[in-house]
Amino acid sequence: MSNLEYKQISRKVFFNNAKYNYTLMLLIVFGGFLIFGLSENVRGPAIPLIQNDFQLTQTHLGALLALNSLGYLLACSFTSILANKIGIKWTGIAAFLSMTAAGFTIFFSTTFTTLSASFFFLYIGNGMLEIGLGIMAARIFTRNTGMMMNLSHFFYGLSSTVAPIMAASIMGWNGLSGEEFGWRGMYLFILCFSLLPIIPSLLGKFPTEKIEEGTVLSFKSLSRDPIAWLIVAILSFGVVSELAVGGWLINYLVKAYQWEITDASHMLSLFFLFFMLSRLLLGPLTDRVGFTKSIMIFSAFSGICNFAAIIIGEKGAILFAVSGAGIALIYPTVMALLAKRYPHGTGTAITFTVTLMGIASVIGNFLIGFIIDFVTKVFSNGENELIGLQAGYGFIALLALLCSGCCYVLYRIFRNRNELL
Repeated sequence: MSNLEYKQISRKVFFNNAKYNYTLMLLIVFGGFLIFGLSENVRGPAIPLIQNDFQLTQTHLGALLALNSLGYLLACSFTSILANKIGIKWTGIAAFLSMTAAGFTIFFSTTFTTLSASFFFLYIGNGMLEIGLGIMAARIFTRNTGMMMNLSHFFYGLSSTVAPIMAASIMGWNGLSGEEFGWRGMYLFILCFSLLPIIPSLLGKFPTEKIEEGTVLSFKSLSRDPIAWLIVAILSFGVVSELAVGGWLINYLVKAYQWEITDASHMLSLFFLFFMLSRLLLGPLTDRVGFTKSIMIFSAFSGICNFAAIIIGEKGAILFAVSGAGIALIYPTVMALLAKRYPHGTGTAITFTVTLMGIASVIGNFLIGFIIDFVTKVFSNGENELIGLQAGYGFIALLALLCSGCCYVLYRIFRNRNELL
């Protein structure tokens, strides 16, 4: 055997090695969640500037965020079908490419209409990415599912922690022409990072879902399953409460307490620091305590922290950040619950659940903006926005408590059936 043939065979064996491929899968999943966290949470510092540039009311802002959720919802409705047709590999690559393209459309947006369309396009990519990563993770992490799901989402928390500070910093950078990057340049810069996970995606071999005969899961069967609907409610209340913090916390601190955007961005980053550490340190507990019990306890903790922060006022603002430790475990633990509850159709179960959650996100974001404007107008004749902001954020806290309540019902059902997860 020649030296060249030996090298070719060695290289082939190396690239087909299971450990090497698993490493590539981890790079895609962990890297994908890093990108996802950045793209989702750089909007906090940008929102007050966007609102000022386009002279938007709180209701308009709520409508913009609701439109984002609508794009996410649309992606959720077709991503599973797309993955079945072209494979999860190319679905993920398409998501990364669309997010990069959205960075350019946001950069060149000059009207509220084009900006709304650009964000809508971005969230289509985000939705494709989240569903795709969820399917990948469910197929890869067959052991210690709760811990590994939370570890994956830890990387979302990691990038979310630095995202607000990074965004605020980048917006102040000067480009080659001497002008500041602003929120447009910041979005373009951040979203170009979406190209990086494409490299391991092209090199890796993706796992396929094992379907046993007679166990095929369909949307029709899920729609007739009360447990599936209860899980939808749990995820919807929890995730809408979680995502609302990224969209509304900075706005709340700036408008209610006259904080500088930089200081408010630091508080949002602190929220994601608690969020990140919770997934890293408390994630392993979900396998031991149980998925349903964990969700019930931690979502209640988040809701209580947010209500306490509103009641105490500016001195209690730190509790907004502490609430991240509770709400952080909801999404990944529900994904682990779905993987265990529906092992022969996890992709279908995830798509069904997350799509309906997307509908709740559209309604939730719109309601928060509407509540702020409505309460401000009715209770202070539009003169004191603080009471409206408190009502809007109180709604966010209430959603976390509703998540806990629904999970308590699910826990009772599982316990009575001797099927606790």
